[in-house]
Amino acid sequence: MNIIVNGKAVELEEGSRALEAAKAHSPELYKAALVAHINGQRMSLPTVLKEGDVVEILGWEHEDARWTLRHTGSHVLAQAMKRLHPEVKLAIGPAIDNGFYYDFDTPAPFTPEDLAALEGEMRKICKEKLKLERFELPRAEAIKFMEELEEPYKVELINDLPEDAVISFYKQGDFTDLCAGPHLDSTGRIKGNAIKLTSATGAYWRGDSSRKMLQRIYGVAFPKKEELDAYLEQQAEALKRDHNKLGRELEYFTTVDYIGQGLPIMLPKGARVIQLLQRWIEDTEQRRGYYLTKTPLMAKRDLYRISGHWDHYLDGMFVLGDPHDEEKECFALRPMTCPFQYQVYLNRQRSYRDLPMRLGETSTLFRNEDSGEMHGLIRVRQFTISEGHLIIRPDQLAEEFRGCVELANYCLETLGLKEDCSFRFSQWDPENTAKYEGTAEQWEHAQGVMKELLDDLGIEYKVGVDEAAFYGPKLDIQIKNVFGKEDTIVTIQIDMLLAEKFGMYYIDENNDKVLPYIIHRTSMGCYERTLALLIEKYAGALPTWMAPEQVRFLPVTERAVDYCKALAKNLELEGYRVTVDARNEKIGKKIREGQMEKIPYMLVVGDRDMENGTVSPRHRAEGDLGAMDFADFAKILKEVVDTKAKK
Repeated sequence: MNIIVNGKAVELEEGSRALEAAKAHSPELYKAALVAHINGQRMSLPTVLKEGDVVEILGWEHEDARWTLRHTGSHVLAQAMKRLHPEVKLAIGPAIDNGFYYDFDTPAPFTPEDLAALEGEMRKICKEKLKLERFELPRAEAIKFMEELEEPYKVELINDLPEDAVISFYKQGDFTDLCAGPHLDSTGRIKGNAIKLTSATGAYWRGDSSRKMLQRIYGVAFPKKEELDAYLEQQAEALKRDHNKLGRELEYFTTVDYIGQGLPIMLPKGARVIQLLQRWIEDTEQRRGYYLTKTPLMAKRDLYRISGHWDHYLDGMFVLGDPHDEEKECFALRPMTCPFQYQVYLNRQRSYRDLPMRLGETSTLFRNEDSGEMHGLIRVRQFTISEGHLIIRPDQLAEEFRGCVELANYCLETLGLKEDCSFRFSQWDPENTAKYEGTAEQWEHAQGVMKELLDDLGIEYKVGVDEAAFYGPKLDIQIKNVFGKEDTIVTIQIDMLLAEKFGMYYIDENNDKVLPYIIHRTSMGCYERTLALLIEKYAGALPTWMAPEQVRFLPVTERAVDYCKALAKNLELEGYRVTVDARNEKIGKKIREGQMEKIPYMLVVGDRDMENGTVSPRHRAEGDLGAMDFADFAKILKEVVDTKAKK
């Protein structure tokens, strides 16, 4: 039979598999092969081919291949677990960015010694080069099979599958797991010395805090040891920059168990940085024609019913009262600002001349995030955000959307984060309409409008299906933390539904009532998450303009203390953040401590400086700048701060 393999026509015997197609193409492709695209569908290498199939054999450089190897790595971990601890029950084991995990029901948490033993067993399994064989079973047989293996979590998963679902399993040696696949053809495709189990933690079954706490083991897998070594080296460097560690050491924030997970305490340094960012954002938005609002932190459920959040987002809200008792008032802390800000527009009848109306607010929001998702300042349950809503005429949509993108780009570029960002066009899923408000026609129209706008702006983006908000498509600006985990930092969203829900009409030039469009947007995003990303980006050495302490005077002698305090006062009057280290300590110790605290400028002042009216600045990165007139240093500082230089 004739097959196209990576653009090359090859002839194979009937019943040949994708793996044989790779070998027929070239020895190099066969050696690198991990997974196949067959007629555009991701499939395992042992998949049997048919006449005319178009096959693309994928190696490690392709995302689908990396996913497949990592997914197989999770099955190797599960097999190792069952060999060493047969009593342990299996839950789920997916591939994730940079690795995989598997959840287990076990009576006790795993120790470092447990992980080391599991790693050793995984290496053996890889060395055994076990074939992975896929098979299917009818629902009743599949349930019986898992019941006989005493795997209750697998039984639950099967029972929750749609009636018409194909129920498939993968067998490797003495181990079989419920799985849709695909997988590698052999455990030997993973090198035993290229596997590493990285951590163990708790995780609720199916993310539900009312269900049993399971033990989750994370790991990574690579085709070569050299790639594992490079990854571990990168992770070690990332750990040095991890805001959850560095931010605590530098005293930007802390957390307290009896206050609660995802509720960080901003220490003076962190609070100052957020204050500086907030002032900058509010001033920037004001210059761009935004009106500042301040709205309540909570509202009755009636408001959320109008907006649709009560039906679509109740599980993510903190509710005050019984949500099911209609006889008593029930409130909820706000997870978003939009229905509150709409009331500013609705305060009186609006004319077409009033539009666009740009509303901005520094909003404190509350979202009941899953406990397993909490991480430092990246994902929290209470956060602050530069949230805004633009109420506009249809003819203003393109210009205002462009303005929102330009504002986001300006903010991210100024912060130094833009180079680490990517764009995602988040759309609805027409196969999952229960999640969304509005008709298919409305969604297709909204998404068509947004696509046209994005294409006109020349934005390169990926499409994320089923990632839209329930009331409209959105542009998500994504960013990765030092460990490679991706989160959203800025969102810009077109809404063609909520205006009607709230009766937000305006009177046009013909005296007709017309519904406006609404753009939901953030300019910088969540302040807590942004602070975390800044700490990681700059390894704690925040640019001078946003540093909580910009200048520290280091008097060499007690005689120089008053002189330093006088100079410090001059800088403070100009708005700079300055301290004087008047402790009776050696100057070398003061300098070392200032370096560890990432102080941008330290001014060493001795008796000669007092006589000459000079200071001796030290920059944290550039070192000793030499003695200079104090006025000259003040000019340097002003230039760095005013230009928002990234130093």
